[in-house]
Amino acid sequence: MKRFILYTIATLFVALFLVEELSAQARVARSEFICYDKREDALNDVRDNIDKYVSFCPELQFEAEGTVRAVYEQEVDVPAAWGDFSIYLHMENVGADYSIFVNGEQITAPIDRFTPVEILLSPYLEQGPNTLAVVVVDEPYMERIAEGLTQPSRKKFENCYIFGQRRVGVFDYNVRLIPDMKNTYARLKLDAVVDNTFTTDEVLELGYDLYDPTGKLVDYSVNKYTFLAESRDTVTFQPYSYNSNQFRWSAGNPKLYTAMLYVKRGGVLREYIPMKVGIVKYSYNDKGEILLYDKPLVLKKEVYNAAVDVKTTESQIKALKSKGVNCLCPQYPQPKWFYSLCDRVGIYVIDCAAISSPSAGDNRDVNGTPSNDPLLVEEYLSRVDAMYRRAQNHVCIIAFSLGSADSGNGYNMYKAYELLKSYGDTRPIIFEGADGEWNSDL
Repeated sequence: MKRFILYTIATLFVALFLVEELSAQARVARSEFICYDKREDALNDVRDNIDKYVSFCPELQFEAEGTVRAVYEQEVDVPAAWGDFSIYLHMENVGADYSIFVNGEQITAPIDRFTPVEILLSPYLEQGPNTLAVVVVDEPYMERIAEGLTQPSRKKFENCYIFGQRRVGVFDYNVRLIPDMKNTYARLKLDAVVDNTFTTDEVLELGYDLYDPTGKLVDYSVNKYTFLAESRDTVTFQPYSYNSNQFRWSAGNPKLYTAMLYVKRGGVLREYIPMKVGIVKYSYNDKGEILLYDKPLVLKKEVYNAAVDVKTTESQIKALKSKGVNCLCPQYPQPKWFYSLCDRVGIYVIDCAAISSPSAGDNRDVNGTPSNDPLLVEEYLSRVDAMYRRAQNHVCIIAFSLGSADSGNGYNMYKAYELLKSYGDTRPIIFEGADGEWNSDL
């Protein structure tokens, strides 16, 4: 009971005073990936052999009425060897809004149930036993932001896990295969964002290899770099792939290259990050058309959210394709496997942040709609940023939507649009609720 009271008091305090501060502390917006210890495991998503990987499935401790609805806990033992690693918690399929506590300390503001997220645990873990808690919350402002959304009921905490990356290693990546103007080659643009959280300069070797859709090795490279103490830097690879026009990706020709980014230190290969990438070029024009290879796409759209599993989802997507649908419009961020499936099957996707508040969408007064409540701006930015970062590398994504059309426009939507435009992506940012204002490209 004492722990339940502690969780309740802490959650109430954060909801009232510290949403912005905590949102910036532990929640990480980046591509969703795991570092595998072996190449073959990376290619086949075998996680049993990853040294710093622990499934996370906490057990129910309390249920109650009020702001805190339930508390789930799991004990995690942190050996001394983990000190050289950045430890992350991946969360999805909670089924409710929640906060994360470590050893009784709240490290996140409430997180929406719809957006898979990664949380940096390292600053809060202690050597030895640690208690990680998922505190299910019922916050009125969270419900207002996503009141129009529902999702299928999956197994609770499915695909939740804890994993470690070396403290000098790949923090994020952005990968593209860009076609040339004369249809003769494609250029790989692989940006690897590297973090060094040590207090000393560190030397690291980064490498990649690239295989075309037939399995032919197209290019590879490995280079040594020095990363300054407590820094973040970007390493860019830009090789050319010739005679590649036949492999240009589209919904009718979903050809995918296989890329592998890896880390080498002390002559030993340590971390493998697998990627699927397609040759594609998206843009848009002033007629409100999305362009593929500079030609307008004719889209037949369907609102669609992933089903409970991959097999069912694949069957449903193929059935939609057989009816002429070539573009899916999910209502909130989907599991990673959904986007990979769309890449492979060949169907366009307009991704969407978990924002839908139809009951107040027409009220443009300050605080009338959550979209025009400046106190919620960090929550809006967090949802939109996570949506973009998780999906940015998938070739099926043709545009990004700030939220449902009936969510209302206002300050938060203006700032969300500005954030995504600052990334320089050629794909359009869409908000149908902009109603002619400047914060929508189409």
